Amino acid sequence: MIEFKNVSKIYESGNKQVKAVDNVSLHIEKGQICVFLGPSGCGKTTLLRMVNRLIPISNGSIFIDGKDISKLNPIELRRSIGYVIQQVGLFPNMTIEENISVVPNLLGWDRAKIKKRYNELMEMVGLDPEEYRKRFPWELSGGQQQRIGVARALAADPPVMLMDEPFGALDPLIRERLQNEFLRIQENVKKTILFVSHDIDEAIRLADKIAIFKSGQLMQHGTPDEILSNPKNDFVRDFVGSDRELKRLTLFTVKDLISKIDHFQKRTTRNDYHDFVVKVNTDLRTTLSVVLSSPTGNAWVVDEKDRRIGLLSLDDFEIVTDIHTKKLKPIVNQG
Repeated sequence: MIEFKNVSKIYESGNKQVKAVDNVSLHIEKGQICVFLGPSGCGKTTLLRMVNRLIPISNGSIFIDGKDISKLNPIELRRSIGYVIQQVGLFPNMTIEENISVVPNLLGWDRAKIKKRYNELMEMVGLDPEEYRKRFPWELSGGQQQRIGVARALAADPPVMLMDEPFGALDPLIRERLQNEFLRIQENVKKTILFVSHDIDEAIRLADKIAIFKSGQLMQHGTPDEILSNPKNDFVRDFVGSDRELKRLTLFTVKDLISKIDHFQKRTTRNDYHDFVVKVNTDLRTTLSVVLSSPTGNAWVVDEKDRRIGLLSLDDFEIVTDIHTKKLKPIVNQG
């Protein structure tokens, strides 16, 4: 869907040339979220902004759905790509409805179609269409503004979305809530998304694939599990952190684990109901925390209807010390 072929961006600095992006080749499949990850100044935002030609390419080519973007009209290209940035970028003199309707208006949609699309998008991002229709961006919280930014980027139903640290300025609780909302929306819309982040935990949570950069060069490209389990070099290993095995637990759920435990559903003989309970769709990192907090080293597992199905113990986590040989597969963001 999106392909980078030997892409470079060179800036002149005095008598020197500085490569912000250095000969990057990368392919992103249709409907995937690829997170560009790396420290500040590694070239990830520059690479992102070359996709909609906000920054010109020095060398190489970028293709979207097989089309060389250098041969496309830049205005038409940008109208076909959703773009969300950390600062949101809403027009302060426009109402929320007017902000979301900017691109559909430019594309000549009729009023009825625009209004219908506005209503659909507001419901999709969890905001009441009527309540916010005539309000202005400055009347909204940061989290609400970010939701509007995502809705505006989706307005003309673009096949590609570029997101540059869209949740970076939000406090942790709101950020986590919006990440969950974002994944829920993606389940429905299946856009091809390039997402810039500097946060490894955010990348693991959101990405189908992660691309890690250093000094403009692509260090590694793979699934979150591939990068956490098999860092390609010392830079990637240091960047993802020494707790990468613990981070990997976020890729699996209780359901994945208990499917590998013999006779798990027969573990219902104990009658003590304590507060240490996890649902089957809880990730294993959270689950391990619950088990470690329990004075008995156990936690009850309940299904979606809160029915008790078995007792999980700390010993059961030995299975995940070698996830590949046990053939557990991450269920997060399977595209």
